[in-house]
Amino acid sequence: MKTVGTEQGASAPTPAGTVPAGTAPADASGHGVPASTRGQVARLILELGPSTAATLGGRLGLTPAAIRRHLDNLIAEGMVETRTARTYGNRGRGRPAKLFVITDAGRSAFEHAYDGLASSALRFVAERMGQQAVGDFARQQVAELERRYAPVVAQGELPQRVQALSEALNADGYAASVRPAPVVGTATGMAAGEQICQHHCPVAHVAAEFPQLCEAETEAFGRLLGTPVQRLATIAHGDGVCTTHVTATSGRAGSTASGACRQEDNNTTESGGLSI
Repeated sequence: MKTVGTEQGASAPTPAGTVPAGTAPADASGHGVPASTRGQVARLILELGPSTAATLGGRLGLTPAAIRRHLDNLIAEGMVETRTARTYGNRGRGRPAKLFVITDAGRSAFEHAYDGLASSALRFVAERMGQQAVGDFARQQVAELERRYAPVVAQGELPQRVQALSEALNADGYAASVRPAPVVGTATGMAAGEQICQHHCPVAHVAAEFPQLCEAETEAFGRLLGTPVQRLATIAHGDGVCTTHVTATSGRAGSTASGACRQEDNNTTESGGLSI
């Protein structure tokens, strides 16, 4: 996964496969993640979801003037856009808060640095050994992730285990959260399950061509949670969020919709995730 450069003088180890600090890596369209502080602002918006300038400035220790300058530059570069915060009930006086959100171009700038190479390698595997070999490869890659998550997800009732899985995904860079699954056509209106919302996918561009990567991950979620799961939406297929419905272990499941997962969910993550 691509990393954002740090300020000059910062000393930090560079993980294998990442771009050295201070370098602006380029995505498939040739646009790069801005280096230094501006890149940190973009990264924080990706991690937190839609955020106010005050929140971003507070997290990064920047003055209002400084954070506004960086945000204006990111907007001009097409990395960030603005939207008006939703209000519920009586809002009171004053203008509604302005939120800054990552754009599709901004998101893609953080994607894996070797998407093209990975796609070519999997294409070669498919041509020489067939699609089954691609599926085998995907399951092998997910097996390590599943092995690490198993002890964390094994304890507690299903809601606690789903939350534990979400937190483990967060630690691996998937910007995950859990929301009640909406149910259509039930008398109670209660959610018959939950939805895991992943706002970032390190292999989205590759998975768009090879959905076996998404399928293997979904299968692993089902095994880890011990209950049926269903992938409702994926970033790889153009959706804003990867949405996985987790069926409740008791009660009758109703018809679910993918609308529970929204880009407005706030999450904090570190870089990482499924690597290929």
